[in-house]
Parts: sequence; structure tokens; C-alpha cells
Amino acid sequence: MANITFKNNPVTLIGNEVKVGDKAPDFSVLRNDLSVATLADYAGKVKIISVVPSIDTGVCDAQTRRFNEEASQLGDVKILTVSVDLPFAQKRWCAAAGIDNVEVLSDHRDLSFGEAYGVAIAELRLLARAVFVINSEDQVVYVEYVSEATNHPNYEAAIAAAKAAK
Repeated sequence: MANITFKNNPVTLIGNEVKVGDKAPDFSVLRNDLSVATLADYAGKVKIISVVPSIDTGVCDAQTRRFNEEASQLGDVKILTVSVDLPFAQKRWCAAAGIDNVEVLSDHRDLSFGEAYGVAIAELRLLARAVFVINSEDQVVYVEYVSEATNHPNYEAAIAAAKAAK
């Protein structure tokens, strides 16, 4: 498993570490209208999955805004942000922030995504910061588990991987 810290304290990740070349694991998360979203809903598309501990914090806010801005240059790439925030809070935050190019999804209900992608933090019931790029055949082509959860991911590398996967 990836070694992750949260505010410089080691944390335990639950689930399976995902590696480049793996078939993307399925998941079941909630949209802001409480409908269920799974990997199959995005079949045939290149996907950037941006994972954040909580949408309401500075780095998570900046990460989601950055991918929202990049979306216009990525064309048919689907960008998903996953956190354990409640769908209602995510919807309010997106409306206030003007987020319209990223789909924000909640893993609050059962940590399905967190466990499938090895980003569920046992001690906090939050998700570790990570970015996954999945090609249109649902193969993982880029993985970054950010070693310190309060740091930014490598945006440029994720975006380059998404462009290369098209």
C-alpha cells in the first residue's frame, strides 16, 4: 500500500492499491441527486478521477477548481471528483464555486470507491488525496497517491496522461 500522511501523521489506507495497467475497479457512489453512479456510467470515455479528503478545504477546493478549468481543453475527457462529503454539501459547494465541468460524487454512504481504489483513511473516514486516469477501455494509465494529504497532486502529469489516453 501507498504510505500516506495526513498533516504529517501516518494514516492507514483501507482497500487495494491500484497500479498502472490494472483494470479499473468498479465502484458505487452517489451523485448530488442521490442517484447511484458506477464506473459503467462512464464507459467508453477517458476519465480523470480526482480524489479529495473534503471539498470544503483549501487544497481540495483548489484541486477541484483546477480540474474544472482544465476540462475545457480536454474535450471528451470525463472529470470526476470523489470525496466523502454529503451529496447535499457537494451540490451547494459546486453551485457557489461555479463548478460545471467536473462531476462531484460522494463516497459517504459505504466507502465503495475508497476501498476499491485503496484511498479510504481508516483513522478519519476520509479519502486520501489521489488522482487516477483511466482510458476508454477502463485500464488505469496513471496513478498518483499524494504522499501528504494536504499537498497538491501533480496536475500536469495527470492532464498529460489523460491527453495521451485519448
